[in-house]
Formats: sequence, structure tokens, C-alpha cells
Amino acid sequence: MSFRLPFRKLGAGPILRSERILLRPPNIDDFKAWVDLRKASRTFLQPWEPEWQDDEFTRTSFRYRLHIYNKLALEERGIALFILGDAGQNLLGAINLNNIRRGISQTATLGYWIGEAYARQGYMAEATRLLLDHAFHDMGLHRIEAACLPTNAASIALLKKSGFEQEGYAKSYLKIAGTWQDHLLFARLKT
Repeated sequence: MSFRLPFRKLGAGPILRSERILLRPPNIDDFKAWVDLRKASRTFLQPWEPEWQDDEFTRTSFRYRLHIYNKLALEERGIALFILGDAGQNLLGAINLNNIRRGISQTATLGYWIGEAYARQGYMAEATRLLLDHAFHDMGLHRIEAACLPTNAASIALLKKSGFEQEGYAKSYLKIAGTWQDHLLFARLKT
């Protein structure tokens, strides 16, 4: 059975640049690079993510993922961006804002992943700076939240380096690697 959903060649969302990286919405042409990077980084990523589905690497699943990203962006409820290096030629990872809440809240939740070959090289810190600047100044958000496992030292360091402060500890907060796990809760306010 073929699965078809309408979406634009380039999804909805901002395009953000720094000297080393480009952040942009993913598109169907990213499928092979995404699959290759995720497969090469499987052991590195799986301890920190929800269980991967059996159809994780199918083109149909990727198209559906793009459809959801685009829908959330058009409804101003989320932004999913791929992190590219080498003048936009090389996929490094992804970063997103989800659960965007307006009204009296003006808040969103930050999520991210980086390919193992690109970890600990400052790419994610740079991507986080770009997206936070966009969130606070262009989108008018007041607060960005994030959560990570207490054992994820790299993520904790990234959040602290990016100006986040730990605000709490949530028991059985998210189902990661097939198990409900505790998380540290962080937030950063617009300055």
C-alpha cells in the first residue's frame, strides 16, 4: 500500500545560519542522509530516545514524519530543523521546538539529537544558540524547557552551557529505550 501525504518540497519553518552550520526544515531529499546517519549512530542514540519502530527507516515513515513536522509548523505548534554542515551539504543531526504554547505561557520544549561522528564538536551548542535566538526574538517566546536523563552528562552540559537552569526532577517522565525513566527538568527564560 502506498502512503501519500501532501507536503511542500521544503517544509514550513525558518532557515537559520551561522558560520559553520545551517538549520532548515527537512525535505524528502534528506531521506538517504537521514537513514545513513541514524543507522551509523544507532548504538550512540538509542539509550537516549524512544524505542525505534520496525518501520523506522522506510521512506513511507519518513514521509509521514515530514508531514507531521510541516503540519505542526504551519499550525505554529512546533518547528523541526535539520542541522547541516559543510555549507548545507552534510547532515549532522536535528533540533526542534515542540509543544509551543502561546497565550499567557509563551513556552516551548526543546529537543535534539546529533550523529555520533559529530558529537562533542560544538555543533549542537551552535544549533541551540541559533534556535533559542529565533525562539526568543523572532517568535516572541518567553520560556524554553528541556528534559534529559540524569545519566546523560553530555546533554546536561549542553543545556547548562546554553543558559538553562535545572528546575526539577520528574519521576517516570518519558518512555526512553522502552522504559519509563526519570528526567531532569531544565528551563531558560528570555533575557
